[in-house]
Amino acid sequence: MRKRPFIALAATVTAAGGATFAYASLVERNMFTLRRLNVPVLEPDAEPLRILHLSDLHMMPNQHRKQAWVAALAGTDPDLVVVTGDNMASPDAVPGVLRALEPLLTVPGAFVFGSNDYRGPVWKNPLRYVLPFFSSDEYVQGVDLPTETLRQSLLDAGWADLNNARTVLKAGGRSIELAGVDDPHVDRDDYPSVAGPVSPGADLHIGVTHTPASRVLDAMAADGFSILLAGHTHGGQVCIPGYGALTTNCDLPHSMAKGLHRWPGSESWLHVSAGLGTHPTAPVRFACRPEASILTLIPR
Repeated sequence: MRKRPFIALAATVTAAGGATFAYASLVERNMFTLRRLNVPVLEPDAEPLRILHLSDLHMMPNQHRKQAWVAALAGTDPDLVVVTGDNMASPDAVPGVLRALEPLLTVPGAFVFGSNDYRGPVWKNPLRYVLPFFSSDEYVQGVDLPTETLRQSLLDAGWADLNNARTVLKAGGRSIELAGVDDPHVDRDDYPSVAGPVSPGADLHIGVTHTPASRVLDAMAADGFSILLAGHTHGGQVCIPGYGALTTNCDLPHSMAKGLHRWPGSESWLHVSAGLGTHPTAPVRFACRPEASILTLIPR
């Protein structure tokens, strides 16, 4: 008889865990949210400029609701769209990605790729992200993805490929200098090939990377890029209410897993998107809704 309270407690904990998992997998990961943030980087009296920051779609072909939600973001009337990678989660994902982005392709845009734009995801022990002794130096990925098909589609629409590249484009009546790297998470970055002080002739300077690796962010900030955009972290994906992210899957501090922050030791602003998707083998989010962001740049 004395054991029954413990059996009841165990049953209650198990039921609560099951309900939490159901919420995280069926509800919150589909609660697409638009964040709106002001970033004070423009010259005094400058007109505001609106950047739509998208990241980590991890698109599967049948995710029509996510595709429709992203497509509807054209109604936010951005001046510039920046996509920070990990668009695909399947070899058949390109049509879905393009359905999502199509209404935005008439807007000036730029992109970098993440590791999941090159190789498909494979199952990994989730504990490797939070417990070091479960991790491995070997990085394993799956099948090849149609990277060049997606790249060419975005280029044909007029968007700038910033994978280890630097360019200047016009958006919102401004001259915007952008520099980006391919994904540091899998050592595809080559910032030295595009490094150098920002152009004084541009009105705005933006650095772009998928993974917010400190070696890249430090270099971009040192060159004078006033806004740094990244994804990759999923905001931690599974967070503890009142505490936040348990991991960023890179050397970014956990407190900066998502949102807008000053990059330490610089005048640069870093915005990390929590992204809109999940790894398909871990389709859960808890205390970390999927998101896109409108960054309204305003005078300092």
